Parts: sequence; C-alpha cells; structure tokens
Amino acid sequence: MKQIYLDHNATTPVHPEVIEAMLPALSGIYGNASSVHTFGREAKVALETAREQVAAFINCDPSELYFTSGGTESDNIAVTGTARQYRDRKNHLVVGAAEHQAVLAPANRLSTHENWQVELMPVDDDGLSSSDKLRELVTDKTALVSIMHANNETGVIQDIPALAAVAHEAGTLFHTDAVQSIGKTRVDVAAMDCDMLSLTAHKIYGPKGIGALYIRQGVKIAPIMFGGSHEKRRRPGTENVAGVVGLAKCLEIAQRQMDQDWTHLTGLSDHFIDTLMGRLPDVRLNGSRSQRVPQTVNLSFAGVEGEAILLSLDMEGIACSSGSACSSGSTAPSHVLIAMGKDPVVSQSAIRFSMGRSTTKEQLDYVIEKLVATVERLRAMSPYYKRESA
Repeated sequence: MKQIYLDHNATTPVHPEVIEAMLPALSGIYGNASSVHTFGREAKVALETAREQVAAFINCDPSELYFTSGGTESDNIAVTGTARQYRDRKNHLVVGAAEHQAVLAPANRLSTHENWQVELMPVDDDGLSSSDKLRELVTDKTALVSIMHANNETGVIQDIPALAAVAHEAGTLFHTDAVQSIGKTRVDVAAMDCDMLSLTAHKIYGPKGIGALYIRQGVKIAPIMFGGSHEKRRRPGTENVAGVVGLAKCLEIAQRQMDQDWTHLTGLSDHFIDTLMGRLPDVRLNGSRSQRVPQTVNLSFAGVEGEAILLSLDMEGIACSSGSACSSGSTAPSHVLIAMGKDPVVSQSAIRFSMGRSTTKEQLDYVIEKLVATVERLRAMSPYYKRESA
C-alpha cells in the first residue's frame, strides 16, 4: 500500500542536512551554554552563531530574538507577557477570530482570570481581516493586537503591514504568529512592522521542541516563567543548543529553496483543486485561493463527515487532517471556518491537505482517485446529502 503524507502543516520530516548540523551539538558540544568553562563557552558560541543566522533570516538584530520551545510558547509569552506588563494601564486585547489556540487560549484565560476584555477580530468569507474593521476595534486601552500571518487551517495570508499600521496608529503593540509562513514566504519583521513575531522549526523540516519569539528593541513585556537568567530573563531554562542549531539550518535551507518550493507547490495545489472539483460536485475551497501559502488546501465535501473521510483515506495510506493537530480529538466544527461564516454542518466536512517538498503529482492523482471513491461511497449512504441534492 502506498504511504502518502499530506499533513505537513502538522509537522514535517527533518531534513537530512538539519540532522547532520545538529549531530555535533548532540554529541561533542554537550556543555551548558550558561557555564563559564570551556565546554559551556563552546556551546555558547554555537547558540549565538545560530541566533545571528535566525535573526538575519527575519531581518532583526540578534539581541531581539529569544529562543523558546516552539510557536505555542512564543505565542503565550507574547500575549500573556504583554497583558501583564500593561495591566495597570490597559485592559483590552484584540485577537483574530481565526487564530491558533496558542493565541486564543491565553487570551481567554486573561479574560476569565485577569479581567481583560478580549475582542475577536472578524474575518470575511475568504478568511481575510480588514484594517478598517481593526480601526473600529482598537482603543486607547488596547495593549495588544495579535493576528496570524498565514492561517494553519486554510493557509490564508493576512496583510500584516496594513494591520500593524492600524495598531500603531492607536499606540498599540502588534504581534503575529508566523509559524505557518516562516520559510514558505517572505518574513521580514522590519517590512511587516510588527513588534513581536512567533516562529518554530518543525513546520519547515526542522526539529520539534524549538522556536523563537522576536521582540522589537524597546518593547517591554513581563516574563511568564521564572527560574533563571537565560534569554535575558524572558525565557528561563537551559538552552536547547542542538534544537537552535537545527532551527538555523532549516531556515538556511528554506532561504535557498523558497522560490522553488513556492512554484512547485503552487502547481501541485492548482492541479489538485481543479482536478478534484472537476471530478466531484459540491466541493468547496475554504479560504482565498490567491492570497494563501500554496501548500495548504482546505476543502469541504457536502453531505459527509470529515472524520469518516479521514479514516477511509488513512486505510488507503493517505495522511491528512480535519484541521489543526492541536485540536485533534475535538468533534466541534472548526472555529476558523465558523469565523469565516461557514455553515457548521459543512464545516464538519472539511479536510486539510497540506503538501510538502516531497509531494508529487503522481501522489496527488492517487489521492484524488481514492478521495473521489470515498466521498461517492459515503454520499451514497448519506440521507442528508440526498436531501441536499434533491
């Protein structure tokens, strides 16, 4: 049986060059980067060299980059840290309605436990946010606006510079979650004009458990973890030197392959969408077709449950998802699609296909054959779909 992986938005295989780069930091360079002896200094050099490399990729000063365990921690530090820094002067947050739970959950906790007012920034039926609407929401009490760069479920890319400009007009800090855009499209913190930006390695062929948070020089946020002076006390804990080296390496590879990857994945996604919609009726693409990262294709199949499609495809050796891996096990319809105004029943039929460098047209043609057969079989058993078609 074929094994086809179309869940690259959940995680990616580690690139061989990344593994090779990490090996010295897993064996020979084993000192603690905070130790003053030779072993520690050697680790410190590897750490700071990688910091310079990652900083160069996003166009910031190395002193503005803080290493974390991944995108979720970076988002939590940005949201909660900003709120706690400004709690004596401000009490309002604006976060995107289609954000990852790594932003929504800490914002909700601030609302329920620390008396913050949290307002959800709406999106239109293409998943796009309006700077005019944001201007209506921000006030002089708004401490932070957090809107993600590329959506993890639909791949929709937001106009971050325009949204950040609105936040700054109101004297508000702006954070963006770039976990699904870093290494796939241009991420330049100066051009984007953001105050904070979250990123991670494992979505771009790097190791799990390592990420970073960019914090613009001069921006003050309160720490949310305690126990050491690492990362200038903004993220205490012994540094993951091997992971940091891996992060730097996967971004180096992304830099040289980004244009090639974009062209390759655009061709694949266009072929997949057009061929599938030509074979099956009542299939809907969720999110803007033009304003998105091309490897993400989110489709709804009227009349069938997404989970039933997933299980059937898995039996055929095809791995995909019904949304964020962090929401695995939830039976509720996607909050991203609900925010876009999609019907809850239709939203539960949605499947996310996320492609990668190793994805081929031949693989997608196999997936299309199996997907068409699966949906037709499930629809034939569905009285709901028959009523819709009547």
